[in-house]
Amino acid sequence: MTLSGFSLPQLASRLAALTGWRRFGLAVLFGALATMSLPPLYAVPILFVSFSGLIWLLDGTQCRRSAFVIGWGFGLGWFAAGLYWIAFAFFVDAEQYGWMAPFAVLGMGVGLAVFPGIATLLVVWARLGGFIADRGSPRVIALAIAWTVAEWLRGHILTGFPWNPVGISLGFSDGLIQLAALTGVWGLSLLTVFCASAPATLGDGPGPRRGPVSATLLVATVLVVMVFAGGLWRLSGALPLGGDETPGIRLALVQANIDQGDKWLPELRRAHFKKYLALSQSIPIAAGKAETTEEPAPLTVVIWPETAVPYDVGRDQSARTAMAMAIPPGGYLLTGAPRVAPDETGQPRYRNALFALTAKGAVAGVYDKTHLVPFGEYVPLRGILPLERLVPGRGDFFAGPGPVTLDLAGLPPFSPLICYEGIFPGAVTAIGDRPAWLLNITNDGWFGHSGGPYQHFQAARLRAVEEGLPLVRVANTGISGVVDAYGRTTASLGLGKEGVLFAPLPRPLDQAPPYGRFGDLVFLILLIMSALVAVIASRNFRAQGLNP
Repeated sequence: MTLSGFSLPQLASRLAALTGWRRFGLAVLFGALATMSLPPLYAVPILFVSFSGLIWLLDGTQCRRSAFVIGWGFGLGWFAAGLYWIAFAFFVDAEQYGWMAPFAVLGMGVGLAVFPGIATLLVVWARLGGFIADRGSPRVIALAIAWTVAEWLRGHILTGFPWNPVGISLGFSDGLIQLAALTGVWGLSLLTVFCASAPATLGDGPGPRRGPVSATLLVATVLVVMVFAGGLWRLSGALPLGGDETPGIRLALVQANIDQGDKWLPELRRAHFKKYLALSQSIPIAAGKAETTEEPAPLTVVIWPETAVPYDVGRDQSARTAMAMAIPPGGYLLTGAPRVAPDETGQPRYRNALFALTAKGAVAGVYDKTHLVPFGEYVPLRGILPLERLVPGRGDFFAGPGPVTLDLAGLPPFSPLICYEGIFPGAVTAIGDRPAWLLNITNDGWFGHSGGPYQHFQAARLRAVEEGLPLVRVANTGISGVVDAYGRTTASLGLGKEGVLFAPLPRPLDQAPPYGRFGDLVFLILLIMSALVAVIASRNFRAQGLNP
């Protein structure tokens, strides 16, 4: 097979022969190009170039150290380009924090790139150790396994940061992402890396008694077709989009679109608060009435985003009184707000909380955020690092006790998730207390009109598929929306828009899908099966004399 006047085997050989800065620079470039597959672009075909190129670069190394450096370079490009939007947060207060922006983006890339480096190290270690063949499908399968395991580790080590697993690139298709109901997003990553790396086998070139190496590409194609067909079959058992609603519940998602640079200015806080009140008070009460006199009026749930209220709602009676005016009779207002609560020693601690208020202004429920953002809500190693967090306030926030299910009278129980708590697979519901829906409130205003809010929305959307639960997401500047239990977006309010989004609450699935019940067990079985295939394929290659 030829490309631009020369064959793919020649291209593969040229890439494998690279050394030094040329090899490292190309690895970084491949990683950066791969981020074009992420939301909102979804330029998925670029992954074939990036991961096949990564395979060919690894083919040319016989050194474990070099293998790590190649993967680290690829990861540096992937994370630095994929997380470029982090810089926007530092320019909210450019005078104080702007100088940190390039160091933050590169620092994140340098640190997180260790995980792809571990993945490529494992692949070359397995090849040098004779566990897998150095041609054909075995090293493609090995890279898919190692990469996905590294992603899983990245999501769990220290505080965990499972942002932008490669599998999120399949979020453009409702059919393909149904695999997450079985394996979680990790299965999507395994499939994506395998298929994206499969074209590398076209560059293996002729060999003695060589079979068609392109069979790997055929297998990859068949797998994608099977997953897509299985997803369509699963969706065929669902009611039409928007046709499976929870009766008696009406949602009003308030997106005030307040610029992050203005959000915490003391002289504007009251104006922002009044803006939320005004938007909420514009909700037509008549729209909440039943169509017939025999049916009761639906319960209206007004939802504001993370830290929409700048006051401690639990302590500020005047704020609750004002907010009660924005709650339809019998309904609730769910809002993010800071909270001060004592710890086990009685010391007051700041918390990032969600409050549930009744139409009488009473606090019906509270949730404290569990997964805090490093440097945003607390400074790790504060005694060592001479830094302050980006979010204004005195001292660090303190974490809550973990995922909980809030059960309010008349409202289906829900699991509250604040900010990036919605990106953690298998960690969005309380163990043994399955809710009826997920509520993710966030403030992506830090990241402006960038890829960050799109990536965040799609990550949260995958949690709906994994858990078989509808997801309601409310963001200060967007993207706000409602996603059903199959991951289909039923309503949304775009980035940078102001308004109130009215939507019904979709029903949950009667039973959690396999991932929601068994967690990573199915994914672990899939990894083991994939490893066995790689070993068996390697033996066949050696038996046919296809591996030197």
